[in-house]
Amino acid sequence: MWLLNAAIFFALFAFALNNQDDVTLRLFFGASWQAPLVLILLVALIAGVFLGVAVMLPLWLRARKARRAQPPAAPATEIDVSQFPEPHDPRHGL
Repeated sequence: MWLLNAAIFFALFAFALNNQDDVTLRLFFGASWQAPLVLILLVALIAGVFLGVAVMLPLWLRARKARRAQPPAAPATEIDVSQFPEPHDPRHGL
């Protein structure tokens, strides 16, 4: 697993090194922001993660509240297998 993580890290590191050129991000009302491309992509990724969490947070909290409102599950008990008949299927070969 660590090898896969290392490969992903080095691929992203190489991507960042190859995309250090400055780009201009033109915003509303004539505003602009000039920064390296990899920084703009990182900001867009972080903004997307925060937006996704903000949208999902009410659903997570509602599900958590519903789980807490349910009564606790009964503990698992041993099943008495003597009440089930033995299988008599000769096709399985055992």
